[in-house]
Amino acid sequence: MNQRYYSLDVFRGATVALMILVNNPGSWSHIYAPLDHANWHGCTPTDLVFPFFLFAVGNAMAFVLPRLEAGGDAAFWKKILWRTSLIFIIGLFLNWFPFVKWDHDQLVVKPWAYIDAAGKEAGVRIPGVLQRIALAYFFASVIVYYLKLRGAFVAAAVILLGYWFLCIAGNPADPFSLHGWFGTAIDKKIFGAGHLYTGEGIPFDPEGLMSLFAAIVQVLFGYFAGNYILTKGKTPAMLNGLFVAGCVLIFTGFCWDMVFPINKKIWTSSYTIYTTGLALLVISIMIYLIEFQERKGWWSRFFDVFGKNALFIFMLSGIIPRLLALYRIPGNVGADGKQSYITPRDWFYEQVGKNIFSDPRNASLLYALCFILLMWSLAWILDKKKIYIKV
Repeated sequence: MNQRYYSLDVFRGATVALMILVNNPGSWSHIYAPLDHANWHGCTPTDLVFPFFLFAVGNAMAFVLPRLEAGGDAAFWKKILWRTSLIFIIGLFLNWFPFVKWDHDQLVVKPWAYIDAAGKEAGVRIPGVLQRIALAYFFASVIVYYLKLRGAFVAAAVILLGYWFLCIAGNPADPFSLHGWFGTAIDKKIFGAGHLYTGEGIPFDPEGLMSLFAAIVQVLFGYFAGNYILTKGKTPAMLNGLFVAGCVLIFTGFCWDMVFPINKKIWTSSYTIYTTGLALLVISIMIYLIEFQERKGWWSRFFDVFGKNALFIFMLSGIIPRLLALYRIPGNVGADGKQSYITPRDWFYEQVGKNIFSDPRNASLLYALCFILLMWSLAWILDKKKIYIKV
């Protein structure tokens, strides 16, 4: 039970690095297709990043939960409630941060809720990536702690099938479309339309409450894999089992996709099954290369550094761009004589990236890679000083 799996640390770090990469392009209008989410149904490499991270959260649970069980109910609830609350509050903090915004030439307080110029509700988004991580971690931990391994398997199956039923029952005529999915109405009722994501053109949140169901199972699957790895040990049988399970789940996900489409934005059950299968394949390959073949090097060290302070570095990757966006660089003067301003990110994209590359997608990618190196440098400094900030 005390075996160390460096490959799992590398997997977690690589996931964090990719999350930062896809969240920070130089221009959202110029992104290579693999670095963007699927428009609706389907799955791009970018759509694998978030479920892989939740899967890694479940892996870590398998190593930590035995200690919590040994401490009893009080220790378990203290740890789980504290960590869930902290991650959720940090996510909400990031959505509101930096609490001010530019309104013409003035910095004004960013209100919690208001009515915009079009007369629509607007405000600080309540759901988010960290909020989903917090809630999925909470419910998965409770399920495993009280139902144990076999009961958690049953719970996972019930949740995935139950969510499928809810989608169809919520709107039998059009259950899986942006406008027909049942979860949006519930999110509006609980949070209010002004506190939801509007990037799809309407108030719809890809991290809303109803799509949380299948995300919880993503963490459970990560726990099952971690428990299996610990139980079997570093043996060929363990490695073969992970690889075969990954292939079976990928096939199952594709089959389920025919009636319940693979979709990240409403986190369908088929999406959970499919992405878990891919995560198992990636982890089995990493375990083979790192644990069995001992092929470690600069590449594993690069990702491992991210994994040492995973959530803290991800949080910083959200804080730094928001702070930089408050700094305005004078741009062109318009025909009306008014001065325009651009952010440091836009300046880098326009003045550096586009002067190096003729393809704007490469210029956008250059900014993302430079930002990744900045975040790696911060993570490396923390690791070198043995500073590990547990969230």
